[in-house]
Amino acid sequence: MAALLTCCACPRWAGRLADHRPYPDAAALQAAGDEAGYDLTPAEQTAALAQEPPAPLPPARPGPGTLAAHTALRAAHAAYERRFRHAFVICLDGYHDDELLDQTLHAIRTRLAHEPDEERSVAAEELRRLARARLGRLAVNCP
Repeated sequence: MAALLTCCACPRWAGRLADHRPYPDAAALQAAGDEAGYDLTPAEQTAALAQEPPAPLPPARPGPGTLAAHTALRAAHAAYERRFRHAFVICLDGYHDDELLDQTLHAIRTRLAHEPDEERSVAAEELRRLARARLGRLAVNCP
């Protein structure tokens, strides 16, 4: 349970995954995590999002504008948290290091324009994507 809760901080989600062990492979575990993620109640989603750390600032890359982009990103994170009352969450798996800053800045700016209900749906999907990625890493590290 403790390991599963590091993937998604919802006890019912983790309990569902633990109750259905063993899984034949990582893909089956991730599919079960997706299914359980779709069943989170609004209160469970809020609680899980409250436990999520803010999306880390992507590594600074050399070049003009990097400091300004990081400053803009920190300001956007603060605006997001004020507007939606939880940390900005995003799964950036599949992007190269040199794309992370641009992708994060674009996503947060786009999502700041969302209505609260729309953003709740987007944040829920990002939470599921993060849990899926974490479950994949957990499966590799705990055969």
